[in-house]
This record gives sequence, C-alpha cells and structure tokens, in this order.
Amino acid sequence: MIRKAVIISIAGTSLKPVEAKLLKRDKPWGIILFKRNILSETQLIKLTKKIRIIMRDKKFPILIDEEGGRVSRCSNFFDNSSYNQRFFGDIYKINKLIGTKLYRTYINSLSKILKKTGININTSPVLDLTKKNTHKVIGDRSYSKHTKIVNELGKLSVNLYKKNKIGTVIKHIPGHGSANLDSHFKLPKVRSSLKTLKETDFKCFKNMNSFFAMTAHILFNNIDKKNNVTHSKTVIKNIIRREIGFKGILISDDISMKALKYDLIKNANLALVSGCNLVLYCSGKAKDMAELLKAMPYIDKFTAKKTSEFYKFLS
Repeated sequence: MIRKAVIISIAGTSLKPVEAKLLKRDKPWGIILFKRNILSETQLIKLTKKIRIIMRDKKFPILIDEEGGRVSRCSNFFDNSSYNQRFFGDIYKINKLIGTKLYRTYINSLSKILKKTGININTSPVLDLTKKNTHKVIGDRSYSKHTKIVNELGKLSVNLYKKNKIGTVIKHIPGHGSANLDSHFKLPKVRSSLKTLKETDFKCFKNMNSFFAMTAHILFNNIDKKNNVTHSKTVIKNIIRREIGFKGILISDDISMKALKYDLIKNANLALVSGCNLVLYCSGKAKDMAELLKAMPYIDKFTAKKTSEFYKFLS
C-alpha cells in the first residue's frame, strides 16, 4: 500500500480543485472531517463518496470526531449534544446494567449514521481519567474519575463500534487527565510519579482492542523531562507500547497545536521518528497540506500491515 504517513483535513464542505489534486497525487493515509466540512447528511454522503472516487479506494479511511456532547461534528443534521461520555459514566456508576444497555443503544444508533454517511473511523472513546485539576478541555468528555469505570466503558465502546464495523481511536494515550492546561494552546507538564500514573491514567488504556490510538501532547516530567509524549521515544516505547501494551496504529494528535513548539514539518518528522505511525493535521490549509504531504515519508511495513488488517475487518 503506497500512502503517505499523514491524515489530512480540508477547508470546506466540498473538495477544492487543489485539495482533489493533492489527494490524487500525494495519497495521504486518510482524511479527518470537522463541522466546517458538514452541512447536511446528503452533502456529507456526497463528500465522502467523492473522496473515495478520487482515491480509487472504497475503504479509504475517513475519520470524524463524534464523541457527543461538546465534541459533535455532525450537529448540523442531528443533535448529539446531550450524550457526552460523562452522561454514560454517571449512569453506569449507579447501575451497570442500565448504563450498558443505554450505551449499547447509543453507539449502535450513532454507528448507523456514521456508516450511512461514509465514515469508517470515529476518534473515540476518550479514556482520560478525571482528576481534581483536570483541565476543562477534557471535563465531561471523560467517563469518570474512577479508573475502573473508564476502562470498562472504554472496552465496551471499542467492542460495540467493532461490531458495527467502525474503527476507534482511543485517546489521549497515555492519559490527558493529569494535565491542567489545554494542549491546543500550551504544553501541559505533569509531575505525578510513574507509580501513580501506572495505577491511574495508564491503567485506563490497558487491554483495549482498538485499531488506533491518539497521543497526548503532554510532558511527563518523571518519564521524559525534555520531550512531550508525541515526540518522546521513551514514552511511546516504554509506556504506550510496553506498559499499556497498545499494538495498533499510533496517531499523533494534531501537529498544528501550540503544545508542539516547532513548525509543521519538524513536528511531524519528530512524531514519526519517535514512534508515531501517522501524523494528524487538522487545520485544513491547502498550502501547509501540500508542504506536509511532500515532506512526509510513505507508511512503513508495520503500518501497511495494520492498515490491511483494518481493511479486512471492514469487509
């Protein structure tokens, strides 16, 4: 499979000629859609079909961030605002049986909408653990302050999406809950001990059979004092791959976020060198996208193998 190791984004509700050209010529691994790209169900179906025609690939990865609650990209044609992850976590805490039934109904219903509109990967669930100082950027996107609830609902989510032939992206690995800053604007630094993190944040991500995971742009002082997770060989190798045991495709969070201090190309290259398999670019600027696609290598053998496994799963 000849694909560049990058997931791109586009500016509007239809492909511009320059975007179509970049897709056809440079062949990114996938594309992620945002609210700016979605007006209606009919328009979204048309857009995803157009993308796959250009890529000549019926299974081309098209991602969306449809967590529910505050993070709902499809809100122009259905209301998902009431169903954040905390909503389900709170019910599950009171009654596991009712919580499980409600969550199953919700994910099955959402999956039907995603499949109908051509989406095959949802960048969910959020497995960040709520703590006393957790920044509001996570807030009710988290299931709970209880590690066990986050882990159990995370597994349920991944498995339910799998039954519906939708890929999941667990995030923000190895955990954003200890951060008291928003990584969109500044690099959060976490000073918790490795022992504490293993018993809390990291535990939430264990035993998740997800095809994909997304890194947290966070610096863990007691693991790697110099590099944030996305740029840390140490964290990716020793924590994400070894301690947590994640075996799928590792995607960086958005490389245009302010937590990363370099330009797009350097941010992307450092992420790949450090152990990310794909980099994510969310700003949708054609000029930056062209430069990024030109600079990025093609996916390695591991990523190609895992992508083939994902394609087989979709069949």
